[in-house]
Amino acid sequence: MAVNPFTAFVFDLFIISAIIITAYTVNFYYLTFLSVRRKEVFPITDLGTPSVTVQLPIYNEKYVAKRLVDSVCGLDYPQEKMKIMVLDDSDDDTVDLLADIVKDYKKKGFQIEHIRRGTRKGYKAGALKYAMQITDTEYVAIFDADFIPPEWFLKRAIPHFSRPNIGLVQCRWGHVNENYSAITKAQALSLDFHFLIEQTAKSNSHLFMNFNGTAGIWRRDCIDDSGGWHTATLVEDLDLSYRAQMKGWKCVFIPDIVVDAELPVQMNGAKRQQFRWAKGSIQCAIKLLGGIAIKRKVAVEAKIQAFIQLTRHVVYPLMLIQFLALPILLAGDMNLYVVSFIPALTIATYLAMGPGAYLLIMQKMYHKSWKSKAKILPSLLIYNAGMSVNNTVAVFDAVLGKKNEFLRTPKYGIINKQDNWRDKAYNLPFTKTTLLEIFFGVYGMMGILIAIFSNNPIFVPIIGLQTIGFFFIAFMSFSHTRFKRNKSTHPRSLTKEEKMANKIYTLSMVGIFAIILFGGFMAIYGYSVDIYPLDRIRGHMDSIVGSSDTVAIQSHLNEIKKDLAIVMENLETTDLNNDGVVEKNPVWIFPTESTNFLRIEKAVDSMIVTNEKISVVPKDSSAFHTGILDINAQAKILKENIMDATPYMYVSVSNIVFSTMWIAVIIGIFAILKRKKDQLTIVDETSGV
Repeated sequence: MAVNPFTAFVFDLFIISAIIITAYTVNFYYLTFLSVRRKEVFPITDLGTPSVTVQLPIYNEKYVAKRLVDSVCGLDYPQEKMKIMVLDDSDDDTVDLLADIVKDYKKKGFQIEHIRRGTRKGYKAGALKYAMQITDTEYVAIFDADFIPPEWFLKRAIPHFSRPNIGLVQCRWGHVNENYSAITKAQALSLDFHFLIEQTAKSNSHLFMNFNGTAGIWRRDCIDDSGGWHTATLVEDLDLSYRAQMKGWKCVFIPDIVVDAELPVQMNGAKRQQFRWAKGSIQCAIKLLGGIAIKRKVAVEAKIQAFIQLTRHVVYPLMLIQFLALPILLAGDMNLYVVSFIPALTIATYLAMGPGAYLLIMQKMYHKSWKSKAKILPSLLIYNAGMSVNNTVAVFDAVLGKKNEFLRTPKYGIINKQDNWRDKAYNLPFTKTTLLEIFFGVYGMMGILIAIFSNNPIFVPIIGLQTIGFFFIAFMSFSHTRFKRNKSTHPRSLTKEEKMANKIYTLSMVGIFAIILFGGFMAIYGYSVDIYPLDRIRGHMDSIVGSSDTVAIQSHLNEIKKDLAIVMENLETTDLNNDGVVEKNPVWIFPTESTNFLRIEKAVDSMIVTNEKISVVPKDSSAFHTGILDINAQAKILKENIMDATPYMYVSVSNIVFSTMWIAVIIGIFAILKRKKDQLTIVDETSGV
């Protein structure tokens, strides 16, 4: 059977994406194998109490800054051997808060400095680079504002610098608010996979391991030898650790030393963090992979794994390509089953490659507690699926070289379920990416209908999981949006401007959800009148191809005529061809005769006439057999014509106009919200609040 060129192209994209995604997935399982095999032994050496500088890069962290400084000053380490640098680039009340805290600890005898650069140039990397110019200790420990190092941290971590080539000791992240919500549980599980599988595997081998930006200690000589902190990417930690390993330094991960941290509780904050990690990784790939590839002292396997780690976020755009392609292929009647005659094996394969394998890994990670963690896996799958839009935008930003400000992930000092962040400063509004998430969610609803009506229900769970993810991320982005000015720490009632902004926000949310519901209704209605009749026609044609029963054939042809009438009645493209003959053709840019529904209708009329003629002749006559063969052949050709026409029904003029208007309305709502947010920002700046 001939395949439509467009469908064939989409199929090729689908298969290529599937192969690449599978390769990255299999590599994760390979790292799992490395993480559980015999571990490399790094002896612990008593190094005494060498000099250490603890650097605390901070920007607008008034809810967690004191907690951080208190925990660092509570470290069980000689005060004369420990210097503390509070690298404060803040421009809000955090500055005064830290100034008072540092002043108090100075009076208690701590070597602590409140360092203000007067600029945010280079952001976090710039602050660390500036601090290295005035750092003279042998080791440098780094903690982000949301971390809470235990008092024994330095005494337990420093002995792991047992070899002179160990440049970094990275410790595991704990989660002080893991059970706060489904979002924090999903993030915690994802981070555990990273540390307990990926970091462990690479630390136990000769593969490159990345610094996670915090909860780690550097050897000062390693930082200097590797070229210091660079500000060209959004992930200065990944950049420096890779450059260090290219120089021959070893990075070690210690899973038994856990430093608790606060996970993002606001969806828009979590998306910002994921965006920064995804974009920064691709930036590092562009910056470093060439040098790694030509480095002779780097093993081939290490080069391959470096490529995989730095480029792994390309999986997200590939996931979207598959998501977009799958309904098109199902509508085009492409066979996508792993084994064509056993469809159930397809879903079994997906389960085995995904959730099934992850459950086995979780048994190795958590041992006796794995069952409680397994309950979180569905949330993680939905979370990751929904995040694919956000992270895809990040990947394209990096590839296109778009410059972005280093936007920190806001933290609120949230530990217990009773803690509330919604009325605090630093709340983030949803972004334009949410519009794309809505689009993919609506598209997924269409995909589910196509899977059902094309007799491929086995693909419904696959499409449905991602669809739920898109709607979940979009809904949480909306529901977590608050218009709150950020400067003041003092409790106060909302201003007139803020009350108006929240009213506009509420009305906008109602409008957006109404538009989504209307769009979903129109999509379902459009499918029922434009696409589903073509699916029925294909089914009737299939029945005719293998039939010699003239009564059954006549019944199928009558039903085909009815469905053709429905399709042509709703098809707005009516043109005259070169001969001046009217045609109904869904291919409105470069129409072909094979997809002209009027021609197809005439061919069906011809089949009806032929069927009527042979129905009155003996079934064992040559005339009967010739007529049946002619009808069967015509049905096969018309089925292919219908398949060729189906994809173009999705991109009809009316669908394009409606979709454009639908998107324009949502963009207009976004513009109104952005304008109101900008007005609040101007009020803040002019009033000095």
